[in-house]
Amino acid sequence: MIHNTKLFKMNRFYLMIIALLFSASPKLSAQYDDNIPCCNKPHHKKFIQGATASYAIHPAINNYDVKFYFLDIELSNTSTYIEGSVRIDAEVTSAILDTFVVELIPSLTIDSVLVNGIVRSVSRSGDEVYVTGLSFSNGNPITVQIWYHGLPNTGGGFFSGISTGTSPSWGAQATWTLSEPFNAKQWWPVKQVLEDKADSAWVFITTQSTNKAGSNGVLTAITSMGSNKVRYEWKTKYPINYYLISAAVSTYQEYEIYAHPQGYPDSILILNYLYNHPNILNFFKPVIDQTADMIELFSDLFGLYPYASEKYGHAMAPFGGGMEHQTMSTMGSFNFNIVAHELGHQWFGDLVTCGTWQDIWINEGFASYTEYLANEFLKSHSDAQTLMASVHGNVMSQTGGSVFVPAQDATNVNRIFSSRLSYNKGSALVHMIRFEVGDDQLFFDVLKTFLATYAHGVATGDDFRTVLENVSGRSFQDFFDQWYYGEGYPVFDVHWAQIDPTTVRVITYQATSSPVTPLFRMPLEFRFVSASGGDTLVRLQINQTIDTFFVNVNRTVDNLIADPDKWMLTQVNTISNTTGIESYNKLPVAVFPNPAKGMVNIRIDENSLPGDYTFVINDLNGRIVLKRTITGSVNAVSLDNLKPGLYHWQVISEKGYNSGKLILK
Repeated sequence: MIHNTKLFKMNRFYLMIIALLFSASPKLSAQYDDNIPCCNKPHHKKFIQGATASYAIHPAINNYDVKFYFLDIELSNTSTYIEGSVRIDAEVTSAILDTFVVELIPSLTIDSVLVNGIVRSVSRSGDEVYVTGLSFSNGNPITVQIWYHGLPNTGGGFFSGISTGTSPSWGAQATWTLSEPFNAKQWWPVKQVLEDKADSAWVFITTQSTNKAGSNGVLTAITSMGSNKVRYEWKTKYPINYYLISAAVSTYQEYEIYAHPQGYPDSILILNYLYNHPNILNFFKPVIDQTADMIELFSDLFGLYPYASEKYGHAMAPFGGGMEHQTMSTMGSFNFNIVAHELGHQWFGDLVTCGTWQDIWINEGFASYTEYLANEFLKSHSDAQTLMASVHGNVMSQTGGSVFVPAQDATNVNRIFSSRLSYNKGSALVHMIRFEVGDDQLFFDVLKTFLATYAHGVATGDDFRTVLENVSGRSFQDFFDQWYYGEGYPVFDVHWAQIDPTTVRVITYQATSSPVTPLFRMPLEFRFVSASGGDTLVRLQINQTIDTFFVNVNRTVDNLIADPDKWMLTQVNTISNTTGIESYNKLPVAVFPNPAKGMVNIRIDENSLPGDYTFVINDLNGRIVLKRTITGSVNAVSLDNLKPGLYHWQVISEKGYNSGKLILK
């Protein structure tokens, strides 16, 4: 590979003159023009209390709030060599700002820096750049422009900030960026702090006239620069996180389609930059065209596509996977699930970004679940079930690991982007929340409320839990303790028996794959299969290691299936029919009166079996509606909170059990 080793050199006087001219220009000195207004909304900013730093950064980097990024750079499709300038408009947030800090790797040379049009001194330490000799007070605006050039020494790999390569399938050469999580500094001077989104951004890319250059927002102009070069001028008016700013350069061909979300008065452009190969469009067109269906679906489920007034799009690059760059995902290839995933990120990851890398679930767990939703609504329930079964299988291929990234792993890129934990288990968690909520309209209201609450900002897993609880009206503390912060999954053995012509007893025995979470309190569905009278689907709430339920099915049951629709992340070892085989001793118990009203007595032969017992009443769906600890020979239990009807009672201890029907008047 031949690298362009041209150096970008200008003396400081010339740079100062350019900066002064730049500041005097009414079009360039503003953060927006008439077509691309700035979105300067301070409430988008959020400081995450107790957030774990991505890595050690000079604390002065938090002394300003970014308002606007303007990248004006030159790239080719055959090299990672980069030259140009980056302008940062910001507001001082500390009492005094005497040093302006950004990050940029040492292999990129800084030619000059101007602050509010004045040349300033620069020092460097590792990846940190210090612009010194300043004196700004809280609330002061500040404009910093940095000219730089060089050949980034990134080390290669998927998480390199900037890469170049040739597609092995299509023969095209391309240069592209991928800054997540910490690598924007490998191609431009930047503040890499998640909660400080810029309110708007411009990305101008100069390249050979045979190339096209893709980036964020709207393509406002293609300007001839002479010497067979052109400048692609992209502008976005929406808040954007540092790692979502992108550039992709190749000899692209364009393919445009449009989405038409219900209730939106205009169409949404889907701009696709594909390699310039005669067969590529026909090869990928069927799946690319489904992007429009997905935008329309997700707009219905989550709220309108967040960047509808700009575009959505794809730009190809020769790497495995995809990257959700805001309004224009960078794609190694196209298939149904990856298109859905990167599009889903425009809501989960771009519109609302994880507040810390420990909470990457906000990005990857939800985006992975949009794959399931696309399969469910645009393909078939069977396709979605197959996908979730695969997700469960991958998660349970190992026994431990939490979705929340532990503090000691907060800088470990492989752990942050663990396919098993952040993506698959994260997706399974969203699916289980949907099941726990038990009402699709309410579940999607939760998602819409969360996105509206934190739009253009950042959020943590606990932020989502708060919205979930407020909208659903119930606590999810146990759920998050078990599934988000906890580790592993439940492992069940199930015994069932038909104890009379209408009733089946189900006993669940729970172990867990990891001692970190010793018990999962959870709902679990069971399908009671009857050859003579059809199937009955019942949801049982499991709250203890051994739980017993009595389910009224009004027919002979031939088989029992646990979690038939793959809602819960569970492993079921055995399901055994124990009809005719009593696994407990029969306790000498009497429950009277029966029918009862207001109260019931439980009498136990304490002389033969002394000790404590648990008295439980289940409704006909197997739900526990009353649970008491009883001692002594006769106990009176109030039934005032139960409605009239048919119930099942059970008395359980280590010594045995007994059960029967109870009629309340």
